[in-house]
Amino acid sequence: MMRSAWIGYEPREAEAFAVARQTLKKKSAGVSIHALHLETLRKGGLYTRPTSTVRGQMWDDISDAPMSTEFAISRFLVPYLARSGWALFMDCDMLVRHDVSELFALADPSKAVMCVQHQYEPAEHTKMDGQAQTAYARKNWSSVILFNCDHPANQALTVELVNTVPGRDLHRFCWLTDDLIGALPGKWNYLAEVQALTEDPAIVHYTLGHPNMPGHEFAPYAHEWRSELLQWLGESVPARGRPTTWTKAA
Repeated sequence: MMRSAWIGYEPREAEAFAVARQTLKKKSAGVSIHALHLETLRKGGLYTRPTSTVRGQMWDDISDAPMSTEFAISRFLVPYLARSGWALFMDCDMLVRHDVSELFALADPSKAVMCVQHQYEPAEHTKMDGQAQTAYARKNWSSVILFNCDHPANQALTVELVNTVPGRDLHRFCWLTDDLIGALPGKWNYLAEVQALTEDPAIVHYTLGHPNMPGHEFAPYAHEWRSELLQWLGESVPARGRPTTWTKAA
């Protein structure tokens, strides 16, 4: 079975992307890892959605809604890019703590996609570095997706569809019937500072802000996140629980 992993890249979150990529590499032997980079997709003619800037935030004109990251919509191109096998998509604001072979072992060939099916309605109006917090059906289901690229139903997820329908429809998997959306255990997309910690999480998702952002220095597993960042930067690891102010990497 071909296995690949795709991490959304957001320039404002370069350090978060580095941590996500580094921890995924440590926990993903035999899995090819790729960045989902918007400008590269635009140059390749795969992403043609018109965007604007509204009040300093990237705006998707088709959805008439803000985009908190550059990969808000482009994640749905993963089956086209991966071509075959099972492809994992994940947001960049994540810390991978368990071997993802355990995740791929859960792949159900009868399902077109698999995800953690959160019941989450955000109370906050903003998230991360002041980006608008948008409410939509199946919020956060699409932040970790295991795509079955060979499933016939995913043939409907064309490049044209990704570039023409509102993002809220894509995020609720509009091209699929509900029976084709498989459920993953909650530990594979634990929402830090949102959900109670009831088990050892495999992927920690810093959906409200990662530990180098003010107010999130003591988020769950922040010490692990900072340790990984310092390893990437080639610096020493601080004592547990001591917050550090980071400088964005070039």
